Amino acid sequence: MAKVSVIGAGSWGTALATVLKSNGHEVTIWSAIAEEIGMLEEKREHVTKLPGVKLADDIKLTVDLEAAVTGKDLLVLAVPSVFTRSTAQNMNPYVEKNQLIVNVAKGIEEKTLMILTDIIQEEIPQARVAVLSGPSHAEEVGRGLPTTCVAGAKTKEAAELIQNIFMNDVFRVYTSPDMLGIELGGALKNVIALAAGMADGLGYGDNTKAALITRGITEIGRLALEMGAKYETLSGLTGIGDLIVTCASVHSRNRKAGMLIGQGKMMQEAMDEVKMVVEGVYSAKAAMGLSEKYQVPMPIIEQVNQVLFQNKPVKDAVHELMLRDKKAEHEKMWEQQEE
Repeated sequence: MAKVSVIGAGSWGTALATVLKSNGHEVTIWSAIAEEIGMLEEKREHVTKLPGVKLADDIKLTVDLEAAVTGKDLLVLAVPSVFTRSTAQNMNPYVEKNQLIVNVAKGIEEKTLMILTDIIQEEIPQARVAVLSGPSHAEEVGRGLPTTCVAGAKTKEAAELIQNIFMNDVFRVYTSPDMLGIELGGALKNVIALAAGMADGLGYGDNTKAALITRGITEIGRLALEMGAKYETLSGLTGIGDLIVTCASVHSRNRKAGMLIGQGKMMQEAMDEVKMVVEGVYSAKAAMGLSEKYQVPMPIIEQVNQVLFQNKPVKDAVHELMLRDKKAEHEKMWEQQEE
């Protein structure tokens, strides 16, 4: 049995707490919001973000960050990406040397273009930092539906520790050393999912969705490989797998926000209606910044940015994508053919 604290009481943190508790671990959930902890104590479920998923009576709930961090075998950092740095700063005084922190949020910091595990390591240098990610909607994990994820860490020992703590007969965990690829896949797929939702909002069909998914993973892969990630990661669960589920699922808040925008709502209106953090909106500018920094063309992400932040009509964005210069799908294949 491990002592585990989940730092963040949203839908994903709550769902993972149920997985950890079902595996027999001692689980604590922390939130900075006293009203949220009060609701969880009274109802034993997150009635707004994860209704119907009951918390075991012996899961501890607290607003005391020191108590949540101290003496734990594993800290699961599950706050929205925009709060990762500030939460890590607040955790720092209580984190012991080599204490293991696993990030489960998905995003890229807009100002610095840093992935979340790098932010955590910068703010808590004494910790060991890892990531857990994959095609895993909280609504399904909380209900115990079969799910697969990947634990990424700098050492095999740390990755396998996370694997052992989380894995059970409905929550399968693989390991990987490619933390960069895992983080990029998880963050950038949210931006593509916004585009997929916009297409749904316009009433476009499966052909359009398939095009956005396949060309979207091409964009993500080009950038990730240029930054030093591995091809295998982008073709796996945290790349194409996570992209498929986020573009297609009814549970996807990014797809839902995109759909509302495609139906004519402004970005803020869409976010307000979704009522949860839409990570793709926060990652979109960062994705464009990485595209420019590494000189990697990302036309879908560029058009999403123009729709979100420059009020470009969605139909115009789709039209521009369709009328781009003629290209081969894989230019290197022609080059190899001609050799």
